[in-house]
Amino acid sequence: MEGYLSIGEAAERWGVSEGRICQYCLRGRIPGAKRLGGAWVIPESADRPSGSQPAKPGKTPELFSHLMPLMNTPFSPGQCRQAIADMKAGPKRDIALAEEMPPAEDFLPLLPPGLRAFALYVQAHYLYLKGEYGRSVGVVEATLTMGAQAYPISAIYLHLVGVMSYMSLKQTDRAREHLLAAWELARPDDLIEGFGEHHGLLGAMLEATIKPEWPEDFRRIIDITYRFSSGWRRVHNPVTGHDVADDLTTTEFAIAMLAARCWTTQEIGEHLNVSANTVKAHISQAMKKLNVKNRKDLKKHLLR
Repeated sequence: MEGYLSIGEAAERWGVSEGRICQYCLRGRIPGAKRLGGAWVIPESADRPSGSQPAKPGKTPELFSHLMPLMNTPFSPGQCRQAIADMKAGPKRDIALAEEMPPAEDFLPLLPPGLRAFALYVQAHYLYLKGEYGRSVGVVEATLTMGAQAYPISAIYLHLVGVMSYMSLKQTDRAREHLLAAWELARPDDLIEGFGEHHGLLGAMLEATIKPEWPEDFRRIIDITYRFSSGWRRVHNPVTGHDVADDLTTTEFAIAMLAARCWTTQEIGEHLNVSANTVKAHISQAMKKLNVKNRKDLKKHLLR
């Protein structure tokens, strides 16, 4: 009986991204590929679809010639704006102007709709980081209402920052609605990377909502989280002299973040459908690993 490969195993064998493997499956380009639950599996004997060879170094296919033109333009330090000015007038230069990040009102009209929606996700995330949660969700809701839902990747990220801000406002029902909306967009194409990237900021909403209904997908998201966070979980806190969260499990980190944001033990327990003693145990273990003695110090440690 023939065996099967996971998307990750096929991607490694063929030297392409996991996203590319998903595209091949959705387009029927891999004979015998099939869905098991929310993931694709690939026959071990399957060959890489023709035309999937990586582009040769130094050559950019015409299809990608307008992607991130400023990032792909060599220039001497201090000559960024001149490099843009030297570009021929048209979409390429407009996108390069947007990459330079002038005031939002100047560059947003230059972007095509899908990129504009993603740029507004960046704006909403920035407002979240500033603690302006009401303004952040305002950007999210307005952008989605104006048609961003038609661009799944941008919409997923918008919904996720909506989860982050609504959780900070303790509006868990609205946060859950946005998480499930993002999940509905992501599952058909297995676009789960954003969930792993944002895990620590989602207020344990993945544990509360995704884990009970989709445990296997949750495990894959957590795997992405560990790979994605291998750098920032070791961010050094110059005040305490300790690493921020390098030794915490994802559950400990999520609960510690809620505690640092002044959620009570009871609120956290109700959110995760676990006992108060379970919450206390996770917080106690997190504080022990972080070498802090109380929630006030925990807040300083994680949110500084």
